[in-house]
Amino acid sequence: EFVTLRDVVEEVGKDAVRFDMLYRKNDAALDFDLAKVIEASRDNPVFYVQYGHARAQSVLRNARAALPDLPTQAAARVAWLKGAPLDRLSDEGEVALLKRIALYPRLVEAAAGAHEPHRVAFYLYELASEFHALWTRGTALPHLRFIIENDPETTKARLSLIQGLVYVLASGLALLGVGAPDEMR
Repeated sequence: EFVTLRDVVEEVGKDAVRFDMLYRKNDAALDFDLAKVIEASRDNPVFYVQYGHARAQSVLRNARAALPDLPTQAAARVAWLKGAPLDRLSDEGEVALLKRIALYPRLVEAAAGAHEPHRVAFYLYELASEFHALWTRGTALPHLRFIIENDPETTKARLSLIQGLVYVLASGLALLGVGAPDEMR
């Protein structure tokens, strides 16, 4: 049975098709699994990365209850979070996420130099995976939650980490020509 790319894009959307095509090495055969691309799970890389972005945006929206002065606009929020006490980020998951975020500029440069966009797609998936793991740990261990009601300094440090994650996920997805939704329903 023959299926056109137009039919696939109409079925799953351009973001899913584009990310799936870029989520493989240049010399790898294209094996497009329609069922996997429709699935809303970790097995669907574009969903997992976009969901990471939406989930991080949700943390920033929900943080306004604990920190009412937190700006809603990204640029103002970045300025407000500047100077956050990052030394409060001492958990191994937080440190690992910080280190992964710090790799982004060099990774983009290396991917561009080698003409290997899959490196960006792989990186985004790994970054989202580390974020989702940290989120999950926070649901099990309240002291690791991003928003700590009675500790505004730790909350501010964690929100700064989340803001960095949001920036890198959105930037990486934009490089690949894929949308970065603020919400997923």
